[in-house]
Amino acid sequence: MRARKPKAEGRRQKAEVQRKYPRIDERAAAGFVSLQEVVATARKNLPRDLWDHLSGGSDSETTLLRNRQALDSLALRQRVLVDVRKIDISTTLLGQKLSSPVFLAPVGGFVGFAHPQGVCNVTRAAVAHGTTAFVSTAAKPGLEEAAAAVKEPLIFQLYVRADRKWVEDILDRAKAAGYRALCVCVDRNYYGRRERDIISRANVREGFGDPSFQMGLQWKDLVWMKQHWKVPLIVKGVATAEDARLSVEHGADVVYVSNHGGRQLDHAQGTIEVLPEVVAAVDGRAEILWDGGVLRGTDVVKALCLGARAVGVGKLLGWALAAAGEAGLKRMLELMDVEIRTAMGLMGVTSLSQLNPSWVRPAAPVRPATQTNAYPWFEEQNKKGNRR
Repeated sequence: MRARKPKAEGRRQKAEVQRKYPRIDERAAAGFVSLQEVVATARKNLPRDLWDHLSGGSDSETTLLRNRQALDSLALRQRVLVDVRKIDISTTLLGQKLSSPVFLAPVGGFVGFAHPQGVCNVTRAAVAHGTTAFVSTAAKPGLEEAAAAVKEPLIFQLYVRADRKWVEDILDRAKAAGYRALCVCVDRNYYGRRERDIISRANVREGFGDPSFQMGLQWKDLVWMKQHWKVPLIVKGVATAEDARLSVEHGADVVYVSNHGGRQLDHAQGTIEVLPEVVAAVDGRAEILWDGGVLRGTDVVKALCLGARAVGVGKLLGWALAAAGEAGLKRMLELMDVEIRTAMGLMGVTSLSQLNPSWVRPAAPVRPATQTNAYPWFEEQNKKGNRR
């Protein structure tokens, strides 16, 4: 029996039915031969305010750009004369086999702005591809709808909006809906100043409820949540060895390295820079997830080399949804797998288990860091059209 949603949330969702959504043609997905075409189509479909909301970062956007610059500062090593006719890119997360090391990260409000079925498109695409999706508290049309859209259990990502009674209620709803793990976002104690949204006067807000409850979140609260629901705990937003150790000490089954895509603390390190220290601090006591500026299959491979078990895509998820809805998400995941297999084959690697830090080396970036610097064709086309 599924838990009922609060009346206030139902009224909000009814009001949002009136939203004017971008015009999206799912048939376009079949013609995408590159991730660059996915992003180019998303840019055409999205109004400027939604493009900026998805693609921008906080304040000076230094963290957003460092995510890219740090990835671009690593080179992959290549070995030759290895039989690479069969390449296995499967992995596991909390005992569940994933056919790909790429999962769909929790993206909140945007999915509901881009498409009326929002997060349901995300969950269906993930399960159809044999991977998993995180469903955010803020994702529309809602956590029950997201779970009901598929037959595989998903992962619920919590923002704390009110007191413990509210948390108990939403955790009980997630349990009733069949979610298999709890992810708590811990890097949102303050809502980052996303100045593209602020300057454009976009109707984007932190979310319903009282933000002071998220501000007051402490380690003991995570322990209580895990005890209440009795499912594996994922701590998302870890960016230091110190907090990685504390996560494990307070019962984390998964430590999720993330800086919210550069949308929270400005002038933070790139997440690929902090991944090695987190892996060392965890020391095998928990599984490691990672995200932060992922635009290419090679970005995924680099993170796997440095100790991540799987890699989340957020902005790329949003672009794919805006490009061609559920079909766009499926095609994006297919293209990411093509790029991962191609990179591994050229490196002389046939299994993710063979990847380790010996496969990467420091290197000088070859181009300036931008939101989309991994897509040179897209940037050229965008410049010609005088659109950023």
